[in-house]
Amino acid sequence: MLRRDIFRAGLAGAAGLFGLRRASAATGGEKLRVAYHLSDVDKVNFVLGNIKNHYEGTGGNVEIMLVVHGPALAAFKAKSASGATSSRFAGLVSQGLVPQACGNTMHGMDITLADLLEGFQVADKGGVVKLAELQRQGYVYLRP
Repeated sequence: MLRRDIFRAGLAGAAGLFGLRRASAATGGEKLRVAYHLSDVDKVNFVLGNIKNHYEGTGGNVEIMLVVHGPALAAFKAKSASGATSSRFAGLVSQGLVPQACGNTMHGMDITLADLLEGFQVADKGGVVKLAELQRQGYVYLRP
């Protein structure tokens, strides 16, 4: 009985190692691609903190897109953004964050790209369309 248990444990361990080897070979050292979805103004600092932690936790081995629409976009207006939001956002952009502003929200709120903090790009077809496109391209979708 004991030999059978030892054999099963060894077999399970070998299978686990084989699975880990296959998983790391499948990623091929490629960066994980993540799309963060932000629409709630009260979650701006929370999401920026999550993104910071994501960069730190992966050693920067991640591509992150931040898609902002709805009320949250107002928090990124250059003239009215808090100092903490501005500096945190600038630091993340320097780490590689690619922020996307919903074109529909910009139009509805009468905001231009020049009104936003530096680094934003426009999601011309809309934020939710951009998120769907990113998911189709293999980005992991996160909405904290």
